[in-house]
Amino acid sequence: MDFSIREANLDDCKDIARMIMELAEYVKLAEHVKVTQKDLEQDGFSSNPLFHGIIAEVPEQHKTKEGHTKIGYALYFYAYSSWSGRAIYMEDLYVMPEYRGKGVGKALISKVAQLALAAGCHQLNFTVLDWNKPSMDFYLSQGCFNITATMGYHYMRCEGEALEHLAQL
Repeated sequence: MDFSIREANLDDCKDIARMIMELAEYVKLAEHVKVTQKDLEQDGFSSNPLFHGIIAEVPEQHKTKEGHTKIGYALYFYAYSSWSGRAIYMEDLYVMPEYRGKGVGKALISKVAQLALAAGCHQLNFTVLDWNKPSMDFYLSQGCFNITATMGYHYMRCEGEALEHLAQL
């Protein structure tokens, strides 16, 4: 199948927002999505972006029945490991269901890995829901490993009232 991977731009925010909701629905967490198209525009395409993105796109002749040519994306940002230095964190990798199994996801993660290496990063980090066996199998087949199982790390979060309380300490 013919597709291309390119850097996301401001005009892609509408489609990224659409695909974020599709991903959230797939993982049964749509009620947690708070980000809007406007948030994406401000946070990813300002003079000091908080994230970066890449888009998977097909030519017009392969568009979806709804007319979409943007069929996948990855969002990432640069981070730092106190043990190994520069790192990249991939927040999302998503491919629309009808385009899965055609190399799009592999091309997206490969591009994120290329960007990581070009920036001098030593790690590509991301999370996968424990029940999402197809995604886990895909990542394992690409040479990734589960740090929860091998190193015992747990990914922690503080939000809402707890975050506000923590800030007041």
